Amino acid sequence: MKYALLMRGQHQAEDDIVARHRDDLALVKTAETLGFDAVGRAAHYSTAPLQMVSQVPFLAQAAALAPRLRLITSVVLLPMQKPLDIAEQLASLDVMSEGKLIFGAGVGYREVEFKSFGTSYKEAGRRFEENLDAVKRLWTEPSVTMKGSHFELDAASCSVSPVQKPMPPIWIGANAEVGIRRAARMADAWFIPPHGTFTTLDQQLDLYKRALEKNGKPFPADLPIIREVFVADTWEEAMRRAGPPLAAKYAAYHSWGQDKVMPSQDHFDRNFEDLAADRFLLGSPDQVAEQIVALRRRFGATWLCAGVHLAGMSHAEATEQMHRLAEQVFPLVARAGA
Repeated sequence: MKYALLMRGQHQAEDDIVARHRDDLALVKTAETLGFDAVGRAAHYSTAPLQMVSQVPFLAQAAALAPRLRLITSVVLLPMQKPLDIAEQLASLDVMSEGKLIFGAGVGYREVEFKSFGTSYKEAGRRFEENLDAVKRLWTEPSVTMKGSHFELDAASCSVSPVQKPMPPIWIGANAEVGIRRAARMADAWFIPPHGTFTTLDQQLDLYKRALEKNGKPFPADLPIIREVFVADTWEEAMRRAGPPLAAKYAAYHSWGQDKVMPSQDHFDRNFEDLAADRFLLGSPDQVAEQIVALRRRFGATWLCAGVHLAGMSHAEATEQMHRLAEQVFPLVARAGA
């Protein structure tokens, strides 16, 4: 199992964002010291009541501070981009990191974001696919002529090419069935989001395997999964300490409409104990290690992208969580052969 520190960088509106950004960068350096394999960065626009530093600049700074770590865009909201711009930004990140970029991409779901970029959720699937096709071509062809619904490339070329050949790994994040099929068809892996229950993931993984078979593709060598993680001495302590920030975070997601594009049984409008059940990795080191081993054996996951730093959580708490994971949980997982 490989481990990524997922940095959402979502902070309360009243926080000193300069200080919080400094803390986030310290967590990146800690991740490298503790033996994590990668750092991932989320992306959203218009994030009230939370504030966050943008994805690509953050990862560029992380590449300089922690050069051993892989960089994961988790995820680029691709329908809101212009393909030449995002192709050059991400190729530049691959160069800055000397070939360590993993391109995570997703459709998005918030109308405030779509409208701000002159599009809508109804157009998102088509724009995602044509943008991804264009990015792939820009990364692998010296000159691209292509007309999309919202762009035209006329003998266009990428100003810098990725170090990784033919291109960085592509992971597509998706909650809906159409997106999971798209991941099987267009990407190197389905980037499993943090929101769905494990019961739902059982059904979705079966769908993913069938879609891979239909497209003549093997099960991927790397299968990444994002999960919220909190390690404490006991399950009760983990629930008590992680409950308030996670409940507030998922209340914000509910207000943004995240669960409206998910299977209905996985909605967020419930008490925290019900929300956490079959969804988050919470408990003692032994309990969390058992849950990680189960992800490997039940779903074939090879990457855990761990969300350990929650809005409202102190820097000291986040640092403590990283140490507990690296020093108490990861060795237990390794001893279990996962």
